[in-house]
Amino acid sequence: MEFFRIKKDIPFMRHALVFNIISLITFLLAVFFLVGKGLHYSVEFTGGTLVEASYTEAPNLEDIRKQLEGSGFNDIQVQNFGSSRDVLIRVPLAKDTDTSKVGERVLASISPAGASVGAGNTPSANPPTLKRVEFVGPQVGRELAEDGALALLLVVVGIVIYLAIRFEWRFAVSAIIANLHDVVIILGFFALFQWEFSLPVLAAILAVLGYSVNESVVVFDRVRETFKKKRGLTTPQVLDHAITSTISRTIITHGSTQMMVTSMLIFGGPTLHYFALALTIGILFGIYSSVLVASPLVMWLGVSREQFVQVKVEKQEAVV
Repeated sequence: MEFFRIKKDIPFMRHALVFNIISLITFLLAVFFLVGKGLHYSVEFTGGTLVEASYTEAPNLEDIRKQLEGSGFNDIQVQNFGSSRDVLIRVPLAKDTDTSKVGERVLASISPAGASVGAGNTPSANPPTLKRVEFVGPQVGRELAEDGALALLLVVVGIVIYLAIRFEWRFAVSAIIANLHDVVIILGFFALFQWEFSLPVLAAILAVLGYSVNESVVVFDRVRETFKKKRGLTTPQVLDHAITSTISRTIITHGSTQMMVTSMLIFGGPTLHYFALALTIGILFGIYSSVLVASPLVMWLGVSREQFVQVKVEKQEAVV
């Protein structure tokens, strides 16, 4: 299915050096912010207290946040858990704080009496009931961070193996460089703006890796097909034709995906905000890297028609 078809190939490879210089600068800036500022980890990674409370009626999560902030809690996470009446509150680990009493303090802050004193709100006829309190120590958070890094590494290795089997090594190297470029860019944004890096964000990064490599595979498939079917084209012309012929498909795929992600970003609330934000950055930079980073790298690594088309060797007849 195509929305449109471009008859004349767009000369992307003519500006390949400019595209890659932009990518290199962006990549180095992301690394600079990662090293200089670091990531703002959530409770899952840093440790803290998980408090689950149940209400008789669905509460307003924003009111609960204001009540907790008014009682002195900072960097808290409030989200529904299971149903609209159940609320999960994450309180970061703080110095000089008795972790055994955090649950009691949270419940007192969000109770009708605590709401009127702590946040200046009027008492509510919807009192919460404490269901569970769990303490997540720094050691558990460290293990989650290590497991997340291991998951990221295994995904990268799996993609490399898949591309090496399906394509020649030049395509595999180019695609994995482009994909890692996307991951570092996302992390750079989170480091620059100090957005909270949580397990949903890590899941979004893993999703972006698979999503981005899919776009690279589509373009590389068209490159291989063009090398086999069309003679007389140079390598840059083949790459330009492959990218141009897949533009309509790229717009349909990424456009429909971004519509869904945008709806999560706007209507998903704080729970899905950073997850959708990471996906948005990954989709936008995934298009750029798959088309304008991976393809020039393939060209500079020396891909050619001879690598896909076997030259027939004529047998010499025996001379009697």
